Amino acid sequence: MAILDEQQLHNLAMNIVGKDLEKQGYEFLGVNSKLKKNPQFVALKDKKLHFVIVRAVRYPNDPNLYNEELLTKMKNHADKFNAKTFYAGVGLANQSNYDLPVNSDEDYVVQYPGLKPIS
Repeated sequence: MAILDEQQLHNLAMNIVGKDLEKQGYEFLGVNSKLKKNPQFVALKDKKLHFVIVRAVRYPNDPNLYNEELLTKMKNHADKFNAKTFYAGVGLANQSNYDLPVNSDEDYVVQYPGLKPIS
């Protein structure tokens, strides 16, 4: 059994958000899956630029909560490009026992409330 590290959890969250963006009709212009490199997605929808910041959030932390200072900084950056800014928190937990870490051998539970506009 291999416990997923921070980068692997981040990649999992990126995949979940990326599939959601595709389903909603976003066209990816840039994808950055490196930890601490923001935004994770730069995408177009309806001819409008969107910046999406993705965070993998381990249970019991709330995926709806975000670092306001970081998101304000990203929004100010996005504003220079006339882009909309979104936060996408993805809560992840081990399905068999929420207190155990997410690992490669067991199913996991996802709590993804969707894109949260930052204004």
